[in-house]
Amino acid sequence: MEDYRTVSGVSTAEYEEKKSRFIAKLAFVDSEEKALQFLESVRAANRTARHNVYAYRLREGSRERYSDDGEPAKTAGTPVLEVLQHSGLVDVICVVTRYFGGTLLGTGGLVRAYTTAAADALKAADVVTVRSVVRCTVTVDYSLYERASLLIDAAGAKQTPPQFTDKVTLEWTMPEGTQPPLITQLTELTRGGAEIVVSEPFYAPF
Repeated sequence: MEDYRTVSGVSTAEYEEKKSRFIAKLAFVDSEEKALQFLESVRAANRTARHNVYAYRLREGSRERYSDDGEPAKTAGTPVLEVLQHSGLVDVICVVTRYFGGTLLGTGGLVRAYTTAAADALKAADVVTVRSVVRCTVTVDYSLYERASLLIDAAGAKQTPPQFTDKVTLEWTMPEGTQPPLITQLTELTRGGAEIVVSEPFYAPF
């Protein structure tokens, strides 16, 4: 499987035109089921909204879906989907909730509003690359903890909070294939006294 780009967590943006509010929420989803669950959660939180327009792109099967949710055809879901397509991101959904302000915006106004809201949510998003990574752990004496942690950081790895018992257990994730030099450094630091465990490769944001 090749590396791909997506988002981490949920980002939100709001755009207003002629008192109509467009609230865009962009989120990571890696299945149709999760996409629909996210859509339902947004609908549930905005029960009084006139429209909940959405679009999503899934890596699996190169699947794309969108809905205008009652807006005129191609003025809402299509512009949102086009924003996602131009971004190159997959495993992502964008739901744009509209609270009607009492003034009709026309097709051009709607396209502009939905496009802007989705694009602003994309700008606010934490874009990540999903790639093949390994999870590593090592347990060291307290006297070596700080130096081991600095080596791990310098290797560009992502650490999780350490576990403190009679010793310190460090855990981190790094791209597959980049770990050998770090393992050599940690082995030298601990004079071969610490076992470094490396997981099987798996795909995760990094």
